[in-house]
Amino acid sequence: MNRRLARRTAAAAVSVLLVAGCGGADGDGPGAARSSPPDPTMSPSPSPTPAPAPDPRAFTLVATGDVLLHERLWNQARTDAGPGEEMDFAPQLANIAPIVQGASLAVCHLEVPLAPAGGPYEGYPTFSGPPQVATALAETGYDACTTASNHTFDQGAAGVDRTLDALDAAGLAHAGSARTPEESQAITHVTVPVTGGDPVDVALLSYTFGFNGIPAPGGETWRGHEIEPARILADAATARSEGADVVVAALHWGDEYVHEPNALQSELAPELIASPDIDLLLGHHAHVVQPMENIGGEWVVYGMGNLMANHAEPEGPKAEGLLTRFTFTESAGGTGAFTVTGAEFLPLYQTYQPPVEVLDVPAALASGDTGTASAARLRQARDRTTEIVLSRGGAAAGATLLGSP
Repeated sequence: MNRRLARRTAAAAVSVLLVAGCGGADGDGPGAARSSPPDPTMSPSPSPTPAPAPDPRAFTLVATGDVLLHERLWNQARTDAGPGEEMDFAPQLANIAPIVQGASLAVCHLEVPLAPAGGPYEGYPTFSGPPQVATALAETGYDACTTASNHTFDQGAAGVDRTLDALDAAGLAHAGSARTPEESQAITHVTVPVTGGDPVDVALLSYTFGFNGIPAPGGETWRGHEIEPARILADAATARSEGADVVVAALHWGDEYVHEPNALQSELAPELIASPDIDLLLGHHAHVVQPMENIGGEWVVYGMGNLMANHAEPEGPKAEGLLTRFTFTESAGGTGAFTVTGAEFLPLYQTYQPPVEVLDVPAALASGDTGTASAARLRQARDRTTEIVLSRGGAAAGATLLGSP
């Protein structure tokens, strides 16, 4: 018998005894029972406390610009290699590793196909990069890479296969190119752990405007994903039907070395982001920073410039890049619908003189450790990047410099 039932039974017994001892039929005689004072030991049971509503699930996504491997970068990787290693690219990314590793999901854009171990390696115009970069990207904290670019077919079918094999070996998910027709049709889903709730399913899509006129290897057009609006929307719908909580589309587009979005970007971005199945657009290819824009409550990053590259003109805007970080939060009630509740950006700078490295510009300026770049050059990179990123109303829509109060 539980405690509450025992109390009720005892009270009923007392009531019966009192009635049995009454002096008159109406209970008003000398022997009539009087009301007993309340028993202080019999306090009422407290009402159960409702369980607090669980905090909404949330996660952060970090994304960066093109990984475009020029000879100067792999020469630095040789210098940084440890005993028994041919190359190590991780030191070049060490300055941004804490931010990348701190993200729930970090996405890079590998623009070039990868060579066999030991080479030969090639730079512009038909790239074939050292495969060690895949290991370095994983060590830096990246979880996935998009691979559809105008250089996807530079080394034919073998280049596509090697690239995806290297990403697999490094534990990096990928989207945008394929080794088989079946892989081309499959949607890339990344499971993102979150604190205090079920993991979030993020689908990653990747497409390019073209392949520099290089025909598909062996006529196998499925090996690289081109920008076709109908296909992108259909893939996003498939991703959602397969259980994706968030769908991110990466687009290799824009005019090289031009900060302003071109006609394709300006026309296609509103169409794609208006889809209920696409939650974020990430842009690559221009090799310079382009704006962030909020369209209908959702974000478009037109272009993040370069993450790793060493163009022939080292001091211009091509040395400047962009890291973006978005916080996705589930709507109240645990409906599974996620929206961006935080949009942040971080100016980056690729040094040219050895040791070649990628700098977190605000951190380098704050610490005074600017590597082989001057403080004046980094201030220029910070100011230009901020102006361009916010040029389409980003600040009013809530975009902020990462780390700012």
